[in-house]
Amino acid sequence: MPKLPELPSDEDLVDALLGLAVPFEEVNGLLAARTRLDRDRGLRTSFEEMLRTQAEAVGTLGRPAGLDRDWAAGTAGGEGLATLLFVALAPLARAHHRTLGIPAEVTGSTLADLGRQLAVSRWRGRTGLGNARWLTLHFRGELFQLGRLQFQRTRPAGADAPAARAGGADEWSLQLHIPDHCGPLSPAACDRALDRARAFFPRHFPEEPYRSCHIFSWLLDPQLADRLPAESNIVRFQRRFSPLERPGLPNLPDLPDLPSGPEDSNPLKFVFGDIERPLESLPRDTVLQRALVDHLRAGGHWYVRGGRLPLD
Repeated sequence: MPKLPELPSDEDLVDALLGLAVPFEEVNGLLAARTRLDRDRGLRTSFEEMLRTQAEAVGTLGRPAGLDRDWAAGTAGGEGLATLLFVALAPLARAHHRTLGIPAEVTGSTLADLGRQLAVSRWRGRTGLGNARWLTLHFRGELFQLGRLQFQRTRPAGADAPAARAGGADEWSLQLHIPDHCGPLSPAACDRALDRARAFFPRHFPEEPYRSCHIFSWLLDPQLADRLPAESNIVRFQRRFSPLERPGLPNLPDLPDLPSGPEDSNPLKFVFGDIERPLESLPRDTVLQRALVDHLRAGGHWYVRGGRLPLD
């Protein structure tokens, strides 16, 4: 049985956290979580079981996350354990990247999503990781950040494969994700990210013939083009894609179900950080904020839509 990854010692833990872009204000709480973990045998057993599960998944593709969204957070003393789990996995993830020849800069920006997710959770009014299982993709080597965009290796298998092809998806396709708080979604930034992906995946995954990207997002709702300027970043981003249906494709970690009906909570969560506030109290400082709120207040809804973008 392979050796179980270990957390850094107390004196090295702070450096390990900061190396994963964990915000300074989270550090003391995570040091306290480490102390609880050392003292509580039950917590430690749960932690080690999950750590072994995640360590065995490093280097796999399409494997179920095996991690609940709020893993350990609801147990007594469990706050912070999900973050510590990824800290313990980080050396294994970095070693896997090195075997693939992946540049350290890509590894660093990909794993730094741990810190970004903690910051986003705090922005949304909660502590800890809002969705721990999303990060399993980063630490197993299934998702990489290349500049402004994140690219997830996907290959529908089994019963999903014919449904994916019927919906217009390719057998091998890179699923696009747009990370929060990484600057404007400008055409130039997207071009650079896509150009990097065209070179990156053939070099590091030569047996996986990715010929297209796909995305499922509220940003592709065509109603946005009716309410935003024609040359806005979002509308120009939409124009890159042809429509893609989603029958039977595997679930996204951050969107466990993509309904055909309204999905108003998505833009509210990603733009305002709070899906519970009354619409009349939401800020209206940007064109996008005003477009989202005015549409909802007029009785409209927002929808998640899919798109395909060829790479060759």
